[in-house]
Amino acid sequence: MARMTQRRKIHRFHLDGSGTEYPVRVKEDLLAAEEPLEIRIGGRSFAVTMRTPGDDFDLVAGFLVSEGIISSHSELVSLRFCTGTAEGVQTYNVIDAQLRPDVPLPQTMRHVYTSSSCGICGTDSIDSVRKTLRFDPAHDPLRIPVDVLAELPGRLREAQAVFDKTGGVHAAGLFKVDGTKAELLCLREDVGRHNAVDKVVGWALRQNLLPLSGTVLQVSGRASFELVQKAAMAGIPVLAAVSAPSSLAADLAVETGVTLVGFSRGHSLNVYAGRERLGRPQNVSSEESYARL
Repeated sequence: MARMTQRRKIHRFHLDGSGTEYPVRVKEDLLAAEEPLEIRIGGRSFAVTMRTPGDDFDLVAGFLVSEGIISSHSELVSLRFCTGTAEGVQTYNVIDAQLRPDVPLPQTMRHVYTSSSCGICGTDSIDSVRKTLRFDPAHDPLRIPVDVLAELPGRLREAQAVFDKTGGVHAAGLFKVDGTKAELLCLREDVGRHNAVDKVVGWALRQNLLPLSGTVLQVSGRASFELVQKAAMAGIPVLAAVSAPSSLAADLAVETGVTLVGFSRGHSLNVYAGRERLGRPQNVSSEESYARL
C-alpha cells in the first residue's frame, strides 16, 4: 500500500463555537496517492490516465476492455512497465501492452489525458463514446434477492482498506451471485471511480473470467454513463451504486440490458432498469418491508 498513500504534514484547527481560540496542532495526515499512468500499445502512446498507483496491470487490461480493443485473456500477450521520460528512470508510470498480432489496433490514438474524475476524456468524437458490445448482458439469466443486493454496499465498505486510511478513494467490488449468496471476488480502490471499475474488469480478464455473467458490480459512488458502459463491455448484468445514476446511464442500461440500481443504502434501493432480475427478499423482516412497498 506504500505507493497508494502518501503522508503529508497538515495544520489542524479545532473550533468549538465558544469563541475561544484553540492552538493549531501540527500533525501528519495520510492522503490517497494520485499519479499519471501512460498506457502504450505495442510501444505507441495510447492514453494517459490519472490514477492511484497499485494494480496497474489490472487497470490497463480493464481499460483496453472498456475501449473495446480486447475482450479475452488470449488477446493480451503481455504487460510491462517501461522507463519514463526522466532519463531512463523507472517511475512505474508507463505500461506497454503487447496484443496478439491479429487484434486490430485503434484507428486513432487518444493522446489526451484522462482525469481521475472522467473515463472518457480524450475520445475523438461523440460517436466513439458508445462502444460495440462483445457480450450481451440482456440475456444473462441472473436473479438476485433484493435484500442480498441491498447488503452489498456494506460489504464493500467493510473491505475498503485504503478508504479507511485516507477517506479519499472510490471502490468497485465484483460479486458472484449463487442463489441467495453473493461472494466478493475482487475489490479495487482508486481516486477515480472509473479506474476502480477498470481494475476490477482487468483482474477478471487476466483471470480469464470474461464475460462476467451472474455477477453484480457494486460501486461506492454514483452510476455514470461510463460505468454502465464498462459493466456492459465486460458482460456484467447488474450495476449497483450507493448514489444516483445519471439520465444517460439509465438510458444506456435499458439499451444494453444492464440492471441499474441507485441509492443502495442497505435498507432501500431504487431500480432504474432491469427490475426483472430482482427477486423477493430471503429473510422474514425484509419480506415484510418488501410487502409494504
